[in-house]
Amino acid sequence: MMAKVCGLTASADVAMTLDAGSDLLGFLHCPASPRHCPDLTLARLAGDRAVLVVVAGDADALLARVREAGTRWVQPYLPAMERARAIARLKADGRRVLLPWPDEPGQEGLEADLYLWETSPKATGVLGGSGQGHGMAFPPPGPFLLGGGLDGEVLAGRLERMPAQARALCRGFDAASRLESAPGRKNPGRVSTFVRNAHDLE
Repeated sequence: MMAKVCGLTASADVAMTLDAGSDLLGFLHCPASPRHCPDLTLARLAGDRAVLVVVAGDADALLARVREAGTRWVQPYLPAMERARAIARLKADGRRVLLPWPDEPGQEGLEADLYLWETSPKATGVLGGSGQGHGMAFPPPGPFLLGGGLDGEVLAGRLERMPAQARALCRGFDAASRLESAPGRKNPGRVSTFVRNAHDLE
């Protein structure tokens, strides 16, 4: 299984996370978040493993931020009415889309390269990064990473409890706050355990 470590804000943590073998590294552009990365050039240190996690009001603003960061992968948080247009523009620009998929009913089944099955903001009050798990009741329509209250110690249990049909589409895990020693700063031991345990699962 893949491991994505999200919410990186410091070059030392990027180097450590790369050394630990993380498959994807998330860099968040959202000034209101404690995991906001003010210097998106850090994403270039991760090369093709970098994921720009961005909150934007429309497709134009999103694409401008993506081109500034230069990442191949994008995890976009947008108003529902902008999602389809934004995905089409990202694809046309040669980007890969990791589409947030909150665990809630009634979503439009938009096509993406990979989905992030995460806790609904209706339950947490925030977009992603809440540190809270979810009931795994409304799976994405394609291959996904599981997010929501994860660290290396809980991965096997979450996978075991996942409905069988969804488990067949699970490609890995995403974690952020539970890998930290302080907001926005990663704990090397927690990152290493998370990546190792994710890679050990099939």
